[in-house]
Amino acid sequence: MKQLIILLYGMGIIFSCAGQITSISITSDKTTSLIFPFTIKHVDRGTKDILVQQVMEAKNILLVKAAIKNFSATNLSVVTEDGTLYGFDINYEADPLRLIYHLPVKDPESASFYAKDILDNPANIHGIKDHSWGVMSKVTGIYVKDNIIYYQLKIINKSAIDYDLDFLHFYLSDKKKIKRTAFQENEILPVITAGNTKSIKANSSSVIVAAIKKFTIPNGSQLVIDIREQDGGRNLLMKVGNNKMIHATLLPDLK
Repeated sequence: MKQLIILLYGMGIIFSCAGQITSISITSDKTTSLIFPFTIKHVDRGTKDILVQQVMEAKNILLVKAAIKNFSATNLSVVTEDGTLYGFDINYEADPLRLIYHLPVKDPESASFYAKDILDNPANIHGIKDHSWGVMSKVTGIYVKDNIIYYQLKIINKSAIDYDLDFLHFYLSDKKKIKRTAFQENEILPVITAGNTKSIKANSSSVIVAAIKKFTIPNGSQLVIDIREQDGGRNLLMKVGNNKMIHATLLPDLK
């Protein structure tokens, strides 16, 4: 596949292991939240016995509630911006056990395939790096396919001490001020992560590919990749701007 990739001239442009959710129980006294992986574009109710409302501040969240008690079973259809159709059987239940549903990407297998296949690609992005006490991190590639952006990261451990990863976070931050705790409010969750995310042995290196659903970076902001060492202080912070993202490489269709 490496020979087939072509340069992306314009941008044009979080993985749940659970099975597809097809049946949801709702009530008239509590609100049920459906959280989709992409922005909601269209909603269709089977009957007016169910009430729906899209959250304007988070357009991938749909609030659902029963208009009357003990309504007859009906259905709900939702189309997201990636063109995926989600269909649900809706039933009444006085006290549902579950009120929040995180809907997975419907075809995570393709994202997983691309992420794993990119692991051994040669570097095509330079200049985004950080280092701390014998450990260096680099963004070595940025790729895009459909609604997913793939970040290829390389961690090089030139020290005599293993580098054990605590976590890897992506979040948006103001260019003028980066706070180490900013990810708590502006975190961007990967659809899937491939590669070694546990430990980079002494005097070795490892590659990680993180797949993230497409997004835009607001003016004055940047994407921050925050890598933390477990029980250690060799933390790494890399900053990615739109000037790098526009040079992402377009991946070919799966055969």
